[in-house]
Amino acid sequence: MTTSARRRALFAASGAHAVHDGLTDLIYVLLPIWQTQFAISYAMIGLLRASYSGVMASFQLLASRLARRWGRERMLIGGTALAGVAYLIAGMAGGLPMLLIALMLGGLGASTQHPLASSLVTDAYAAGGGVKEALSQYNFAGDIGKTLIPGAVGLLLVVVSWQTSVMLIGVLGLAAAALLWWLLPSHATAGRAKAKPVSHGEGSVGGLRALLATGTLDSAVRMGFLTFLPFLLRNKGAGTAGIGIALSLLFVGGAFGKLFCGYLGARIGMMKTVWATESLTSLCILLAVWLPLSGVMIMLPLLGLALNGTSSVLYGVVPELAAAGKHEQAFAWFYTGTIGAGALSPVLFGRLGDVMGVSVALCALAGLLLLTLPLSWRVQKALVR
Repeated sequence: MTTSARRRALFAASGAHAVHDGLTDLIYVLLPIWQTQFAISYAMIGLLRASYSGVMASFQLLASRLARRWGRERMLIGGTALAGVAYLIAGMAGGLPMLLIALMLGGLGASTQHPLASSLVTDAYAAGGGVKEALSQYNFAGDIGKTLIPGAVGLLLVVVSWQTSVMLIGVLGLAAAALLWWLLPSHATAGRAKAKPVSHGEGSVGGLRALLATGTLDSAVRMGFLTFLPFLLRNKGAGTAGIGIALSLLFVGGAFGKLFCGYLGARIGMMKTVWATESLTSLCILLAVWLPLSGVMIMLPLLGLALNGTSSVLYGVVPELAAAGKHEQAFAWFYTGTIGAGALSPVLFGRLGDVMGVSVALCALAGLLLLTLPLSWRVQKALVR
């Protein structure tokens, strides 16, 4: 694959990641609004979040298989368009049933992005090297979307209704699908034909399992924290616009965290980077519970850097542990586990929040995160072998 085609592939995958992650994390801005409008509990809030991310996790393996028959590029374009249509439907929802259907459709469309776009980047850069750095840029783009889309909607909510804001985001999803349709055909077959696998032989099944467990816990804590953060901020006195700005600050830090930690992991190793980021995340979550609103706002970029940076390091290890020619399947399994945990976590910890309060639920998440430390050591052993 030529340098121009590699960059085009990276740009397309990064653009898809930015839009899909922005659409996914926009839900966090809307949850407090939906709670007020529909008078629902924290457990139901978790269910709303899980209806999107749960479907997204459940269909990633199927998306990977269908891509072999229908084409990776075609599946990615169609999934992006479906996510846009889902937000148009959500904007017209007059009750919880229709909202749940819209969120499930959005998750179905989003299920195509992670396994297919990440394998697109991996295949494009495998022959010439630089896979970890390219995946870091791809992950960085996802957090740019998380920063811009929720932040923009947070500001839009000051002047227009949430229904109008959501429908505008749906139009954005359809525009992104059209852009992908223009970008992807030029290298629809070149990447698969010429790319050489990064991994060799049979890979490491035990290492992949430990990596999946590490990513699962990391994702469960991240999604649980993001679900509760708007309510924590509201309890500290933040309004709707303030919550949108807070999430943007968090995601700005997360974007640079994914880029920085991806490169850092390539330099000092996966385990050292994970130990640093996960320990810092656990500490910052506890501080977010105890600090006043102004202190939390100041700390959010640092928290975002640590909270999201770990995932970039873990993604970069997947091709090293996967068997030759099994990148899409390995990424699909990894994303299924991590996003599935992210879908389940808000429901379980939402119930804990209903019973014992948001602060207790957040402290429990901080403690759970420390279990990633011994697991990352097991992954490092597999990489050394």
